[in-house]
Amino acid sequence: MLKDKLKKYKIILASGSPRRQQFFKDLDLDFEIRLEDVEEIYPPELKAVEITDYLAELKANAFEGELNENEILVTSDTIVWHQNKALGKPKNAEEAFSMIKSMSNATHEVITSVCFKTKDSSTLLHDITKVTFNDLSDEAILYYIENYKPYDKAGAYGIQEWFGFMAVAKVEGSYTNVMGLPTAKVYEFLTTLV
Repeated sequence: MLKDKLKKYKIILASGSPRRQQFFKDLDLDFEIRLEDVEEIYPPELKAVEITDYLAELKANAFEGELNENEILVTSDTIVWHQNKALGKPKNAEEAFSMIKSMSNATHEVITSVCFKTKDSSTLLHDITKVTFNDLSDEAILYYIENYKPYDKAGAYGIQEWFGFMAVAKVEGSYTNVMGLPTAKVYEFLTTLV
């Protein structure tokens, strides 16, 4: 449907995330993957959505001067925001345990920003989903880290895995946003281009 309407455009997904790539396939979009190496560092005074907006735009700006007339570049960034700080990807098991333990029996926010860049313009959108965890035992957290190694995931967990089925008490907002892309918002924005 949308794929036919976007025929005159070439969609470029600048993400190495297998989940985001799968979402674009599942949305039935034709796209190519193009990656630039970007150091994901943001000014320390930024908070919550300011961080993801900044990083999504930073990733898009790495392609400045490289886009052709008919190309739409899509970049994005996701963080877990909890207790007034950003939880990125854990460096090791200790950090993963600490992140998950801090979210046990509490509500955190998953924030994703998406940047759509063309040769002449740039548009940012974001989505925020509230996720509430059950009271988690140390044993369950350690089991998850050992067996699922969630080191490539913001906040050290994947909602689509065993952990999500067991740990999540409530989701308020977009489920796919928690996996790294607010698919409905992305699709809706792309329909405005045709």
